Amino acid sequence: MGHTEEHLHAMRHSLAHITASAVKKLWPEAKFGVGPVVENGFYYDIDLGEQKISESDFKKIEKEMRAVINQAQEFERFEMPVDQAIEWARENGQPYKEELLNDLKRSGTTIAKDLDADELGLAADGDAAVENVSFYKNGLFVDLCRGPHVANTKEVGAFKLMRVAGAYWRGKEGNAQMQRLYGVAFATQEELDTYLTMLEEAKARDHRKLGRDLDLYTVSPLVGAGLPLFTPRGTVLRDIVAQYSNQLRQKYGFQKVWTPHITKKDLYETSGHWAKFGDELFLVTSQETSDDFALKPMNCPHHTQIYASQPRSYKDMPVRFLETTTDYRDEKTGELGGLNRVRSLTQDDSHVFARPDQIEQEINNLLASARELYETIGMKLRVRLSYRDDGEGYLGEPALWASAQEQLKQAVITNELEFFEQEGEAAFYGPKIDFMATDAIGREHQVATVQLDFVQPERFGLTYTDAEGNAAQPVMIHCALLGSIERFLSVFIEHTAGWFPFWAAPEQLRILTINDTVLSYVDEIKAVLNDTVLMAPVKYNELRYTVDTRNESLGKKIREATTGKIPVQLIVGPKDAEAREVSVRTQGGEDKVALDDLAEYLKGM
Repeated sequence: MGHTEEHLHAMRHSLAHITASAVKKLWPEAKFGVGPVVENGFYYDIDLGEQKISESDFKKIEKEMRAVINQAQEFERFEMPVDQAIEWARENGQPYKEELLNDLKRSGTTIAKDLDADELGLAADGDAAVENVSFYKNGLFVDLCRGPHVANTKEVGAFKLMRVAGAYWRGKEGNAQMQRLYGVAFATQEELDTYLTMLEEAKARDHRKLGRDLDLYTVSPLVGAGLPLFTPRGTVLRDIVAQYSNQLRQKYGFQKVWTPHITKKDLYETSGHWAKFGDELFLVTSQETSDDFALKPMNCPHHTQIYASQPRSYKDMPVRFLETTTDYRDEKTGELGGLNRVRSLTQDDSHVFARPDQIEQEINNLLASARELYETIGMKLRVRLSYRDDGEGYLGEPALWASAQEQLKQAVITNELEFFEQEGEAAFYGPKIDFMATDAIGREHQVATVQLDFVQPERFGLTYTDAEGNAAQPVMIHCALLGSIERFLSVFIEHTAGWFPFWAAPEQLRILTINDTVLSYVDEIKAVLNDTVLMAPVKYNELRYTVDTRNESLGKKIREATTGKIPVQLIVGPKDAEAREVSVRTQGGEDKVALDDLAEYLKGM
């Protein structure tokens, strides 16, 4: 059998069962939840009471797993009536399986609300109760499961247990806390080794570690979880990437706007966000009025009000607004981590209000901006086109959807971007383009989205006067090239391993002196640097540099500059001063550059 996605899924699903059978042999009292396939592997939720699995137990669990694998146990499928299955769960001391089976007996969709159907392999169609359920048996181990599995345990490829974490049963706080045992699995040992090497590299690139080491941001328990504080160096990085994103769109006619950080709840009730995201809002109480306020979680409703503040003609269209601003969402504490998921997220947000016939050109402009940005950063970009399907629940005329989806596709083709299409992935209010960027070690990240919106213009009654003098409704286009700047920075830091490109580095250059006899020559170098203005990719980016004249060895100064990942080091000694040149040290090696040529040299970095 070839190593198709279906086969990999079956292998990983089978390994989840093998893991459970090994745990059951080592801890006969083990109670099991679910054991789904996840990206690159699998996990199983386990309840051992007071006994805790630790990484020191992995070796013996893996030994038992290999014993099961070497026995080439067949995966045998059989069925039984759900009532008989409930009795089986009760007799075998499996209360979590019993709970799931009782839910299935009442209504198949009850489980689907709590767990992904593929994870459990048991979800029924519609609201119909389940009459029969399937089991799989390998050796003495029996598990409730729909499959699929490989034919026997010898067909599961290469695996490794990775970590164990706490997890609430069915993801609900207040339920029993289980131990979630994770493993990774691939068809061959070579693929597994490659993946494990990538994980080690990812650990070295972890943005939380580099954020501390490079003094980019900090967190404080007095400020709160998910509310990072950016240092001077980190703030430079934030500002530079935001400036670049804004600059890319401003050349296509986007104009900056500003909106306040709080708003009356009425705005979000009108937009529909209150009903959909009300639980994620930070609420603000006024001591002067009875109005209910919220910290803004997104900016689009505010921008509709700027658009609506004056009459618009078809000749005025499109209207393009741009705002880089911080929004606030009351994310669950357990889901917060580094800069990936925060409560204060800064978006390089933009909105276009366009005529339907202008959609393709506006999307084309945004895609061109995104392509330029990620090419500059050195990340391969592809896009997912998310369309509506034949289901209900989508708002807007089908003909408008069809036209908009075709315009999205044509814009992607025009920009020569790799793409794939997925029906049923659109938002209820419009189709979208999701940007997927691949980092230096092969991981793919969703970094931004271009979203068409047919709903907010209708909800807010937005109009323009068309060529016939009639009121027409604009289409709204949402886009953020970076997305959340915090999340983007987590990706950017790890992609570069902290070695930022010269234009983005918080400290671009450090002058390292060999001794004090060159200080007057250093002043001449500084004069050149102060007059050097970099134009690309960010305009008017003045050089950011420091001078290390300490009475320390040159070796120590170089080590510290390298540890700080300063992209350019200028080493200045008496011979350099005499020759009117500098020694330039970068990751790529060392160069001798004449002082008169230094500005042009740096502009080419």
